[in-house]
Amino acid sequence: MTFNDIFKSSFLENVSAVSALDIVLALALAFGLGMFIFLVYKKTYAGVMYSSSFGVTLVALTMITTLVILAVTSNVVLSLGMVGALSIVRFRTAIKEPLDIAFLFWAIAAGIVLAAGMIPLAVFGSVLIGVILLIFANHKDSANPYIVVLRCDGRDSEKAATAFLEGQTKRCTVKSKTVQKGLTELNLEIRLKGDDTDFINDLSEIPGVQSAVLVSYNGDYMG
Repeated sequence: MTFNDIFKSSFLENVSAVSALDIVLALALAFGLGMFIFLVYKKTYAGVMYSSSFGVTLVALTMITTLVILAVTSNVVLSLGMVGALSIVRFRTAIKEPLDIAFLFWAIAAGIVLAAGMIPLAVFGSVLIGVILLIFANHKDSANPYIVVLRCDGRDSEKAATAFLEGQTKRCTVKSKTVQKGLTELNLEIRLKGDDTDFINDLSEIPGVQSAVLVSYNGDYMG
């Protein structure tokens, strides 16, 4: 054993495993793709409360994934250890919007593909995914269901309001009905014929109708 062998360190040998140029280039591209994913998320978000922290998470997740894959591709032994380490990680944060899962996988996939050196695939694939999400997520169909919350003071006004809705919409279905003395509350699922919702104003003017509320319905508010 020589003097150099005593001070030889495998840890220091890994310093040059990935060049500084590759690190800077990969992280810069990861940041750019992460920002693109974040902007698409911001444009397509249709939930109740927008979370800016989730958008920042998408940028960070793209860069972190790129960093991890760069390390894994430079050392086979490290890749095996990384698999074991990540297998014990558990995430308990609930995903409220189903589309958020797609953005999380998109950020992870972009980081993996980018760190693997497939830059054209990462860039053009992300652009194509972003365009598709912008087209479909922002598309509003007039056939989407709505809920009308109707309050009437009697049976006659209830029948008149229901008949009016059936004539103004494609479909009108009673979801629930609550009856009290002198008050009837109806929750009706309707499908609009178009984008015009002025009929709700005429509905509220029917004699005996105390109030009429139109609510966009996505299946989460009531069964």
